Amino acid sequence: MSVLTRDEAQTRAQLLDVHHYRVDLDLTTGDETFQSRSVIRFTARAAGDTFVELKPETLHSALLDDEPLDITARDGNRLPLRLTEGDHTLRISTTMRYSRTGEGMHRFTDPTDGESYVYTQLFMEDVQRVFAAFDQPDLKAVFELSVTAPEGWTVLSNGITEQQHDGRWQAAPTPLLSTYFVCVAAGPWHTIRTEHAGLPFGIHCRRSLAAHLDADADEILAVTKACYDRYHEKFDEPYPFDSYDQAFVPEFNAGAMENPGLVTFRDEFVFRSAVTVTERQTRAMVVAHEMAHMWFGDLVTLRWWDDIWLNESFAEYMGYQTVNEACSDLFPDTWIDFGVTRKAWGYEADQRPSTHPVAPDPEAVPDTASALLNFDGISYAKGASALRQLVAWLGEKDFLAGINIHFKRHKFGNATLADFIDNLAAATDRDVHAWAEQWLRTTGVDTLTPRLDGEGSQWRLHVDRDGSRPHRIQAGIYDRRPDGELALRERRELDVPQEAPAELTGPRPDLVVLNDGDLTYTKLRFDEVSEESALRGLSRIPDALTRAVVWNAMRDMVRDGDLAPADYLEFALAHLPEETELALVQGVLGFARTQIADRYVAEDERPAALAAIGEIARALLRRTEDGEAPGLRLTAVRACIDSATTPDKIASWLDEGTVHGGPELDPELRWRILARLAVLGATDETVIAAERERDPSATGQEGAARCRASLPTPEAKAAAWSSLFDSDDLSNYLFTATAQGFWQPEQAELVREYVPRFYEAAVALGDRRGPAMAEAAGRYAFPAYAIDAESLALGRSHLADDAMIPALHRKLVDQLDDLNRALRIRTT
Repeated sequence: MSVLTRDEAQTRAQLLDVHHYRVDLDLTTGDETFQSRSVIRFTARAAGDTFVELKPETLHSALLDDEPLDITARDGNRLPLRLTEGDHTLRISTTMRYSRTGEGMHRFTDPTDGESYVYTQLFMEDVQRVFAAFDQPDLKAVFELSVTAPEGWTVLSNGITEQQHDGRWQAAPTPLLSTYFVCVAAGPWHTIRTEHAGLPFGIHCRRSLAAHLDADADEILAVTKACYDRYHEKFDEPYPFDSYDQAFVPEFNAGAMENPGLVTFRDEFVFRSAVTVTERQTRAMVVAHEMAHMWFGDLVTLRWWDDIWLNESFAEYMGYQTVNEACSDLFPDTWIDFGVTRKAWGYEADQRPSTHPVAPDPEAVPDTASALLNFDGISYAKGASALRQLVAWLGEKDFLAGINIHFKRHKFGNATLADFIDNLAAATDRDVHAWAEQWLRTTGVDTLTPRLDGEGSQWRLHVDRDGSRPHRIQAGIYDRRPDGELALRERRELDVPQEAPAELTGPRPDLVVLNDGDLTYTKLRFDEVSEESALRGLSRIPDALTRAVVWNAMRDMVRDGDLAPADYLEFALAHLPEETELALVQGVLGFARTQIADRYVAEDERPAALAAIGEIARALLRRTEDGEAPGLRLTAVRACIDSATTPDKIASWLDEGTVHGGPELDPELRWRILARLAVLGATDETVIAAERERDPSATGQEGAARCRASLPTPEAKAAAWSSLFDSDDLSNYLFTATAQGFWQPEQAELVREYVPRFYEAAVALGDRRGPAMAEAAGRYAFPAYAIDAESLALGRSHLADDAMIPALHRKLVDQLDDLNRALRIRTT
């Protein structure tokens, strides 16, 4: 299959003006394939040769202006076209194959009730798996879809759908859309409908999840409506589509997809077990993120994939900011969670060899395969952080004015970074172009360190910068009170680099926190006095966002070899039992468990690390016995399970169906315990099968796969490996669950023989099953716990493999860099 190059796209955009697609899909022809017919009306501005893309199971016919084309001339995913100047009609009839990898038209049969569902994910090149198209974002057109579906199914699409006759559903014609935004979701959905601002709103899920969606419907719809109203306060352009549906679909690869009028979400967001308020907040943020795309991405779309950050960074920033503004009664401060979870993702990505600018040069994204690699912590978290810094520097009024100019000038069209910056510049006197060069065209993370000099009551605060970007920050100046609390003296707004040091009056502060408020994107260090105060008095800092900034600095210090992992655990043990901010507890425990205990401490130090995490968790359990902090207690229970080194306590919870003092075990906790027991060798296939019978859901199916792969026997590992790499029967989610169970730090010796086998197996898998499964193999099936020089050298030796598809190569570059970092921390 040929990937589309930027040069080819530019040439085709100069040649063609695409007007209208008529797409007819027949989903009644079996479980493996469906019928697809496309009628494309377009104009050639001159005579010339081009091509239309498709990836059929069978190409039946192709007619250009009613004249048959030679379908044997198809080369991979390209059918050549020789055009005369003027208007044309292209008709293509195909049989297409359903996917089980989350790409194209994904088909899923619910093991709970046997009902089947299909939905499309057409991002980048996957529209070609569903219908023939001129597949590039700047060839927008009107789409008119009809779908023939089995009896009892409902069909959803980008526009309002109506049932006709004989199972046929007709969707309203869309406004001008890029090909990758077309969406169909069909099946016996459970649906809740309402109306808001004169538009039909709907939420949809599998029937087996109906009770769980019903339980959360009020919150989901309240968040949706609040965000919709807030965006209409911010944006001059009204919502541009005829309805707003949100479908929670099974086995979805991403968090969600911003299809205009029909957003698809992974249906784990329909919570069937207890969750914390931060997990509900994440769902709200994703709702707000995808809705922001209706304007930035859908109404105004990138011209080529080098500007994907324009979609994702904007939606990421607006998602957090809008939930913070519109849903503050439910979620008081979303930026704490952003700082703890999302920014860490960005910092990690920006320190790997695979880093790239937020806005890469067009030459760095020459084709769709390279573009796919940029959906990462740079385009999302770092880009959102850059926009938050831009708002701090520019002011929200001017920022929104520039955004509204952008929407007005380019609505239903395409735009570039240059357009975006020009439109921002039109709303301010500041030099936005220079800012963009410094922030969007550079890589890496700056580091800011405070330095104080002076005496008595006169002090000067200098900010030393290791890096090149300008920063508008707040410096928090804190004094220690007699009771030990670190009280805020003042927050001083500073521009870095400084024209002159900041003059401070009063005694030398006990703590200086740069980037207090977390308005910029930078690593932080402390002066010697501040470091002592921060590490010893972290829990006595009154503001949770400031504590998040300090915890992040400590995390970076561990990753950079400036703070021993054991010391981080010591400080966590000292401060976390008193922490009141749930997002911080989850973030610190997550880093301690998955990075420090699993990777950064030596093998003989791991039991002590797990013991420290368990001690923190037990302290939190004692603190929450009154039931007033259920989210904190649930987090502590999860940490107790995940850090257990002996099976007795958690096995007794499973037997009794409850944690002493609560909560009762729901399916998520039962599978979590059983997976840990499997790792510890304290369960077997009989127990796993019984639990699977107790929970016949898709999540139960994944839980059983994860547990079976976690069993510490040669037979279990051989069976798991074979299902991962020797056949293609596993869906994307079952592949992930099996891979998650396979490699365990406790079982390093048991699976050592598989380490050298991984690379050839993953390359072959990527070649057979494509980029989504290759990325999953690189992410979840990589031998991450083989932390030694031999494993690192082995992995690096395979990076030159020409047969490796880019998605896998990029993932392995990142994994090997993380392995190298872990090895370096262990030996520092």
